[in-house]
Parts: sequence; structure tokens; C-alpha cells
Amino acid sequence: MRSILKIFPILTLTVAVILHGINFINPLPAEYLVYGHLFLILGLVVFAIRRKDLTTWILISIVMGVIIGRDFPGVAMSLQPLSQGFIRLVKTIVGPIIFATLVYGIAGHSDLKQVGRMAWKSLLYFYTATTLALFIGLAAINITQAGVGIDMSEIPQHELPKTSSTKDSDLQALEQIPESAHWIFKTTAFFRDVFPENIIKSIHENQVLQIVVFAVIFGIGLAQLPERKKKPMVDFMESLAETMFKYTHIIMYFAPIGVGAAMAYTVGHMGIDILKYLFMLLLTLYGALTAFLLLVLLPIALYMKVPIKRFISAIKEPVSIAFATTSSDAALPIVMQNMERFGVPRRIVSFVVPTGYSFNLDGTTLYLSLASIFVAQAAGMNLSFGQQLLICLTLMITSKGVAAIPRASLIILIATADQFGLPTFIIAAILGIDELMDMARTSVNVIGNCLASVVIAKWEGEFDQEKALTFTPE
Repeated sequence: MRSILKIFPILTLTVAVILHGINFINPLPAEYLVYGHLFLILGLVVFAIRRKDLTTWILISIVMGVIIGRDFPGVAMSLQPLSQGFIRLVKTIVGPIIFATLVYGIAGHSDLKQVGRMAWKSLLYFYTATTLALFIGLAAINITQAGVGIDMSEIPQHELPKTSSTKDSDLQALEQIPESAHWIFKTTAFFRDVFPENIIKSIHENQVLQIVVFAVIFGIGLAQLPERKKKPMVDFMESLAETMFKYTHIIMYFAPIGVGAAMAYTVGHMGIDILKYLFMLLLTLYGALTAFLLLVLLPIALYMKVPIKRFISAIKEPVSIAFATTSSDAALPIVMQNMERFGVPRRIVSFVVPTGYSFNLDGTTLYLSLASIFVAQAAGMNLSFGQQLLICLTLMITSKGVAAIPRASLIILIATADQFGLPTFIIAAILGIDELMDMARTSVNVIGNCLASVVIAKWEGEFDQEKALTFTPE
């Protein structure tokens, strides 16, 4: 029986390929291909059940979604509530996870009096690297224009973005201001709107920047309390953050259904042609990440005289784990162990790497800038360079508070879409290839944090070059 189950998925794939081959030479009746696809779905389900792996289920659900969208468009469009339900679940994470991680990061770890120079050097490096990543992502998507040309005519009107996100009261105020000064009012209004009037309301409405501002001020205030009064609240924030991480892991078990439904609805609504745009987005991301590695991280490593071959040996295993699991956290113990063996003192590794997991997610920040502009392009929104920079500024701030867990960037992307009136429907389409993108961006996150620990150690004059030159994998 086991041997039959092992070869059954291969058999179904073979039948599907043969049918498509015959159809290419001599067109078959449509129902032949439909039956072949249903047979393939059965084989894929058997394979996924045998593997018992979430990643396998997500990838297979993508294929199933494409098949259902192609062969049964009516059924596919009826599945949209499932993808919407998954996005709703993700949205519930936004406020609590950003608030808890930022407060804990400021009050629990970023004690500037204790870590001294290392703190501001690390933060300066983190913000420089992630800012460069954002701009590379922005440049890449504007060069490839991967989202331009998607036919949105079939999308229900309520899914389209508003033509203006300016409040009615602001529109009335603008009528009293000369047109030449409108940009000043809009700029100051943006900064006005980042300050919360009610933090519960801000969390309810997923106003990310308001949550960030409140969390930063709250964290600074908490950090100034005596240890006896500070510790219970810091412990609570750590527990809340860890709980939200577990919450995220739990709802990700619904991801195969949400992703499959999203892909089915996308293909059923927009046809099979949508896949070429998603594939172009995937290629754009991989190209941009490669450019970041070659144009930013490699020159930094060369300038700091890091032994490249030994460094690659040190990061090879943790990067492989990050790529396979799409989780930076899964690679954290090996990262810290290997970086210490590579010549970075333990006190620097223990500060820089965990802090970098919240503040130095190079791959994730690059992806966020790229994906958010892709959503705008797909929706037909012609954003000016200034508007794109404003989105990047928001991402630069909000992406710092999210832990490096699988698909955590999805939380920020949805929150940013809400902030700027971008349609979440397009994000549902991106979900179909998010697993493949997550592998690459998570790997770059790990590489960036490994290099950051070496750079800070060298900047502090405490890097052991001899250890680095003699490093060998265990």
C-alpha cells in the first residue's frame, strides 16, 4: 500500500503531462483536461498528506488554486471569502505585535546607558543598510514595471482604491489655502495623523504609524522607570510578543486554504495571464535581492576586510536553514554560534544579532518596498516619486517592529496597504507566490545580520581576525 501511495502522485502528474502533450499536438475535448487535472489534484493531496509539512501544503494549494480557477471559474470566485478570512486573521496581529515588539525592544534591550557606543553604531548601521534595501527594491519595481498591465476591469469596484485618501475636513481647509501651498498642508497633515488620539481606536483601525509613535514614547517612558517598576511591564510585553508569534504560527495553518482560495479567485477572475505578472514580480524580487548582496553587502565586507570565503562557510548552514524553513528564528542559534566561532565576541553577538532580527531585516524591507509599489501598479495608481518615497518612509519605520517569523512581512504589507488606500485584493494574489519569495528574503535577512555582527565587532576593534581566517565548519 505504501509503495502505491508513493508512486501515485508521480502517476497523476504523468497522466496530466501526457494529456497536455496530446492536446498541444491535437486539441482534445475540454473535459479530458478537466478530468486529468482533478486526477492530478488527488495525487497532490496524497503527496501532501504523506509529507505532513505546511510548506508543501501551501505550494500544492497554489497549484490546486490555479487548476480550480482555470477549470471552474464560478467555483473559484465563490472561494474569495476564504482568502478574505485569512487576511482578516492576519490583520488582527498588526496592532498587538507591533506595539509589544517595539516596547519590549526599547525598554528591554535598547538600554543605551548599558550598551554605550555599540547601540548607536548598530542602529546607524541597521538603518543605513535597510534604507539602501528599500531604495533598491523601489528602483527594481520601477524598472521592471511588473504590476503594470494587469486587467483590473473584472474586479468589483469596492475592491478598488479610493481616488483620494484626504479627509473631508482637510479638503475644506485646502479650499482656503493657495494651491501653491497645498503640498505644505498635506505634508503637515501627514505628520499630524501619525499622532494617536486614542490608542485603542488606532489599533482597531490598524493605523500603524500611530501605534508605532505611541509604542516608542511608551517604551522610552518605561525604560526610564526603576528596574523594580519596569520589570513586570517589560515581562508582560515579552509575553505578549511571544503569544502573538504563537498566534501567527497557529493561523498560518489556515494559510494553505487562504492561499489556495486567493489563487483560485485570482485566476478565475482574471484568467491564467495573471500568473505571468506574479512570475515577473518573483524574478524582480530575486534580481533586486541579488543586486543588494552584490552592490551593498559585498562592498561592505570587502571594505571591512572580511575573509569572504570563510564568511560564506560560516553562514552557509544558517542560511540553508532559513531558506528551507522561511524563518530567521530557526537559524538564530547556529548564527550566534558560528559568528562567535568566526571571531565576533559573545557580548557583541548577543546584542547585535537579536537586535538585528527586529531592526535589520534587509530582505524583508526590500520586499516590502517592491511589493507595495507592485500593488499600486496593479491597481492602476500612478504614484509620483514623492508618494513612493512616503510609502518607503512608512515601511522604514513600521518594518522595524516585526519579528523575523514566517510571512511576518505580510502583516506589514497589509497594514501599509490600508494606510495608503491600496487594495488588499492584489495582496491576496501575491499570497500565491509568497512562499517562494519568503525563502529568498529570509535568507538575505540572515546574511545581513551575520555581516552586521562582524561590522560592529570590527568597528569596536574587537574582531578576532585569526579566528576568522582559520574558521572551518563543524
